[in-house]
Amino acid sequence: MCAAVYVLSTVTGYVLTSALLLKCPSLLHRRKRQTFLGRHISHRGGAGENLENTMAAFKHAVALGTDMLELDCHLTKDEQVVVSHDANLQRSTGINAYISDTAYAELPPYLCKLGVTFQRECFCEGGEDKRIPLLRDVFDAFPNTPVNIDIKVNNDTLIKKVSELVVKYDREHLTVWGNARNQVVKKCYKENPRIPVLFSLPRVLQLLGLFYTGLLPFVPLKEQFLEIPMPSIITKLKDPNNLTRSQRFITWLADTLLMRKALFDHLTARGIQVYIWVLNDEEDFQRAFDLGATGVMTDFPTRLKDFMDRNGISKPQ
Repeated sequence: MCAAVYVLSTVTGYVLTSALLLKCPSLLHRRKRQTFLGRHISHRGGAGENLENTMAAFKHAVALGTDMLELDCHLTKDEQVVVSHDANLQRSTGINAYISDTAYAELPPYLCKLGVTFQRECFCEGGEDKRIPLLRDVFDAFPNTPVNIDIKVNNDTLIKKVSELVVKYDREHLTVWGNARNQVVKKCYKENPRIPVLFSLPRVLQLLGLFYTGLLPFVPLKEQFLEIPMPSIITKLKDPNNLTRSQRFITWLADTLLMRKALFDHLTARGIQVYIWVLNDEEDFQRAFDLGATGVMTDFPTRLKDFMDRNGISKPQ
């Protein structure tokens, strides 16, 4: 009987302590220093309004007032860091070649019309700018704009050169980098721990495990940005009638587990920003901000800006 009471009181004490620290993480963890805050994030520069990852897209988004540019990096054969999403150029240029096998001067231009990945049956037709830019072009043009860099391949030279560019342009306080793969994020952090990193997919799963077991308030986190999808948007990317029952269940379960206001509030209280991608509809913008997300990543920066202006959503003071 005494043992049962002891166990019960111990469990109760743990639960109460966990709940307290979930609400007040500063009791155990020093809040991470934030040098910028991203509310409005332009995915690939705004792939629904200009050709993705072009200087035209970045210029449009920055002129609109975006808080952050999201882009992707690869390394060419002559070791130039370029801004492009796919390793193979087929989808974006119509040429079946890999960026890593092509010198920068030989890279073909983008096609005139590209599909928008996160908007079903949507295409973007670009203007005159179809050039694949260098990362340094972006840094030169937008010295004060935060940039979110997805390191697309597990390449030590690419990671090293991106770090060197960030340091050269004095942008360690304006950059976040990473990848879904944990190995890449570890290499990024080892190469330059002064550049904030994203949670990799394995670390997101670990984060959820810690949250649902009540251990998260006790565990230190090196990452400063949680960048996650809103699983429910799959019904907008694919015809719902073509989704199987198991696909619909998995989507519902993932959305239920991942889209948690208590989790987002705890992370933001620790100075960890939460970005939800890639949202292109107003109802999803609203849901993300209602859940306590720090920012929204979109293909349509004008659409998101109009929504934020109408609803009085601005950077928290």
